[in-house]
Amino acid sequence: MTILVTGSAGHLGEALMRTLRARGRAAMGIDVVASAFTDRIGSIADRTFVDACMSGIDAVLHAATLHKPHVATHARREFVDTNVTGTLNLLEAASARGAGAFVFTSTTSVFGDALTPADDAPAAWITEAVTPLAKNVYGATKAAAEDLCRLFHRNQGLPCLVLRTSRFFPEPDDSASLRDAYADGNIKANEFLYRRVDIEDVVDAHLRALERAPALGFGRYIISATTPFRPEDAPALHRDAPAVLARRVPDYVDEYARRGWHMFPRIGRVYDNALARQALDWRPRYDFAHVLQRLREDRDPSSALAREVGSKGYHGERWRAGLYPVD
Repeated sequence: MTILVTGSAGHLGEALMRTLRARGRAAMGIDVVASAFTDRIGSIADRTFVDACMSGIDAVLHAATLHKPHVATHARREFVDTNVTGTLNLLEAASARGAGAFVFTSTTSVFGDALTPADDAPAAWITEAVTPLAKNVYGATKAAAEDLCRLFHRNQGLPCLVLRTSRFFPEPDDSASLRDAYADGNIKANEFLYRRVDIEDVVDAHLRALERAPALGFGRYIISATTPFRPEDAPALHRDAPAVLARRVPDYVDEYARRGWHMFPRIGRVYDNALARQALDWRPRYDFAHVLQRLREDRDPSSALAREVGSKGYHGERWRAGLYPVD
């Protein structure tokens, strides 16, 4: 099986290519940016380029995208061109070639406004049953691309699985106020409780999806670290998250105190990965318990793969506020 990996110069695309090559699997990486993991340079919005790249391809891992940080620097039309038209080009070419599996990397950002409960409401417990409510062009175009995947399974019989990944980037948080209030490691450790995942677990989910796609046909799955919280915790999480965490993971208190770290006062949403674990037979390794143990040992909580891929940023320049053009 020869696998096409789109976005091979990006965080996930590189991680996929590194893993596939290390396992001796045939893979071709494509991107608009040259890299050690990019075999062909071009845009997925160019149908001729996509058709040429699809020759001899048996399956697609589609990770190429414009991301949320690009909203401030790219026109809405560019999001449509890359995230919607690019996905359509790949789906049409994969279907025409009789590809056996198509795995689309989506995002938990598709849930949009569904992630922000009213001040007096419980935290949002996010499963695949929650209806997306896009709040920007990034979320809207990723949701549209998901629906194209569903249509190509329905109408052309192409096995398509959609993976809605939570945060796995190593860059500092895009909120200046959060960066000012918490150490970067503190922010990321907290997020493993409800909205973050290690890139090694994301890669594993994609490769399992590739294997399971023919049997499953179509499905959308949340890819995030397994939370220690439960649905009944949602009201208290939105009032007093440290108290809930102290009840669920009482030994976090001493390690956080040793580091001068703090839990966020409130959590507004929790991603539940139960369906992905069941359907994909996926067992994410990097959860809050793992992070806590590594912190006690004064070791980096991230995977070796995450460290190898490293930080890439999202733009070719820096702004006054750092990596992001707006706060």
